[in-house]
Amino acid sequence: MKAIVLEAADKLLVLKDVEKPVLKPGEALVKIKAAALNRRDYWITIGKYAGIKYPTILGSDGAGIIAEAGSDVEKHLIGQEVIINPGHDWGIHPEYQSKEFKILGLPEDGTFAEYVKVGAQYLYPKPAYLSWEQAAALPLAGLTAYRALFTKGRATKGDRVLIVGVGGGTGTIALQFAVATGCQVFVTSGSGEKIERAIQLGAVAGVNYKLPDWSEQLQHLAGGFDVIIDSALGDGFAKLPDICNPGARIVIFGGTAGNIPELNGRKIFWKQLQIIGTTMGTNEEFKAMIDFVNQHQIVPVVDEVFPLADAEKAIRKMTHSSQFGKIVLIA
Repeated sequence: MKAIVLEAADKLLVLKDVEKPVLKPGEALVKIKAAALNRRDYWITIGKYAGIKYPTILGSDGAGIIAEAGSDVEKHLIGQEVIINPGHDWGIHPEYQSKEFKILGLPEDGTFAEYVKVGAQYLYPKPAYLSWEQAAALPLAGLTAYRALFTKGRATKGDRVLIVGVGGGTGTIALQFAVATGCQVFVTSGSGEKIERAIQLGAVAGVNYKLPDWSEQLQHLAGGFDVIIDSALGDGFAKLPDICNPGARIVIFGGTAGNIPELNGRKIFWKQLQIIGTTMGTNEEFKAMIDFVNQHQIVPVVDEVFPLADAEKAIRKMTHSSQFGKIVLIA
């Protein structure tokens, strides 16, 4: 089969012929129709991710058709259109992942290929109204956003929600989830165009975080936030407690702008704020996310689609973070 292979951190992604996966009991072989990129794929290609092995087939997100089923897998599933939960072996505790937890695409070969093998328990029916490209854009970002917004952030109708750095796949789908819930959603971005795109998706307003008074502008617009979703951190994080309502939750799952800076702890304890970390989510949350998407007919935003052979070009687009929504590969 054809697959995109990363042979070393200093080499380009290449399309190669590789062996078709051999199934074990409980696994299914999915013929990939579309696969989406995530920020982790980019970090892996530049050698800045834990546990990298070479050669490897990247790709956590994918949608396709079940082509084969191993033993202990019901044969009638063959031919079913599915999306893949990329988070495997979460463990028994819903509060945190086990030591065995892993994400498809490293260490196990991922979705940037004609076929991928996956445990059957991680396959879910593709929402019928979504295209292959839209379906592939959903899994990792959708699961991360769902857990951040609802499990950890406890967002409910009427809450004022801030999405920090909207434009990436997770921030964009979090915006859509919050709007569908009936929250008043505000955003920040370094791009006026991305702020306008967010408003078109239902955001009330947005502020450019490059402005020195961005937090004051948000305070004026919203009055304060009940839930803040942040995947950037960096120096600007120090201003978030200032714009929180009492009892607010700040949920973090990334650090593209750096680490958490020095904070004024008095504001945190006096307002009774919570700073909460999250990563991916459970299989049960993935199912709940798919149910939520179907209920609200949410359509993930696809920024651009590339042929599988152009995976190197697609992943380099992430270098400048110019995308709004997900970058997708089609087989």
